[in-house]
Amino acid sequence: MTRTAFIVMLLLSFLSLSTAEIKTLSINSDSRPMILFEKFGFTHDGHVEISVDSVSVSSSINAPNLGFFLLSEESLLQVLIEIQQNPQLCVLESNFIKPLFTFRDLSPPPASRFKGSYNVTSPNEYSLFFANCAPETLVSMNVRTEVYNLDRDRSKDFLSAGLTQLPSLYAFFSILYLAAFGYWIHVCYTNKRSVHRIHLLMAGLLLFKALNLICAAEDKHYVKVTGTPHGWDVLFYIFQFIRVVLLFTVIVLIGTGWSFLKPFLQEREKKVLMIVIPLQVLANIASVVIGETGPFIKDWVTWNQLFLLVDIICCCAIIFPIVWSIRSLRETSKTDGKAARNLAKLTLFRQFYIVVIGYLYFTRIVVFALKTIAAYKYQWVSNAAEETASLAFYIVMFYMFRPVEKNEYFVLDEEEEEAAELALRDEEFEL
Repeated sequence: MTRTAFIVMLLLSFLSLSTAEIKTLSINSDSRPMILFEKFGFTHDGHVEISVDSVSVSSSINAPNLGFFLLSEESLLQVLIEIQQNPQLCVLESNFIKPLFTFRDLSPPPASRFKGSYNVTSPNEYSLFFANCAPETLVSMNVRTEVYNLDRDRSKDFLSAGLTQLPSLYAFFSILYLAAFGYWIHVCYTNKRSVHRIHLLMAGLLLFKALNLICAAEDKHYVKVTGTPHGWDVLFYIFQFIRVVLLFTVIVLIGTGWSFLKPFLQEREKKVLMIVIPLQVLANIASVVIGETGPFIKDWVTWNQLFLLVDIICCCAIIFPIVWSIRSLRETSKTDGKAARNLAKLTLFRQFYIVVIGYLYFTRIVVFALKTIAAYKYQWVSNAAEETASLAFYIVMFYMFRPVEKNEYFVLDEEEEEAAELALRDEEFEL
């Protein structure tokens, strides 16, 4: 067992989030020394059920060198120290793991199967691994895992201990977005003369965000109760794709001033959309692969890296139109004689720039930090923080660019006009 394999195991344990569901997986001619199947937060009454069949090994090996085990977060470092001290040690022989079974327990060929059920009575977050301590040995098998906690009424809960609140959390935020959608329609109807095409796109964004959360709530509810999403995961990914594309499109279009400041897009602004939308298609494909498979597939880390890279590119791309609009307004203010109006627009877009940067920073960095440092019982906190930040961002963005006949940013008197001319001469009005 090489040290590199255990470093990879450590990285996978930190990268992967607690998952659940009843899963049936196929491993084909795999020589990896370590395969991570699940990461799950157990209560004092946790259970793991594993069944394997159609097991085949490429060579005659010592059966106890292949098997399944559970490893807690606290024990992971101790196992790594053990391996460093004795590189020839098979992890299945470690004193810090919870062994489940080895291939010695398989039924004789040609069936080569095993089914076992195990209790977990020490509350903690555990990772379910398969270890192959026979280098270059290819293993093929079908694996079915069922990981759950028992509630007080003895019903099964297939969501990790820190995620059982997610169905209620997503349902609560979906109601808020449906209410926001209804209010936005009311505002648009009240101010018909000031409604632009961008406001209709914003209404669509609210609607699909609400639908996305409803599907997320149903998905997690059915997983929690039955262990399978009953098709709600498909609807979730569909609405998530539409919602994310709409969100980035709305931010880009608002940043360009399309519809309410100008009726067309410049060539470079069209190019941004042509970059962002296909990248979001790619990002959502990666999201589906990550969500519907798991770290047991060989390219799982690659898909994670791809998703992260694409997301960073998109986040950077949507900033450019806002910066271009600010620079354009600043240049225009020197020639058109409408200093106050241009200063108001500059102030608006500068504030929008700060809001977008703050939103991206919080949802990409702060939320990730919360997921990393939060105890497994409180994993739902990062989801709550992300949804709260998203709701706050929507409220601010929709308020700033709401359809009103007399927008406070553009209704100015002569004194404000003179003050604005002085302000625009001040070179400190920059990003």
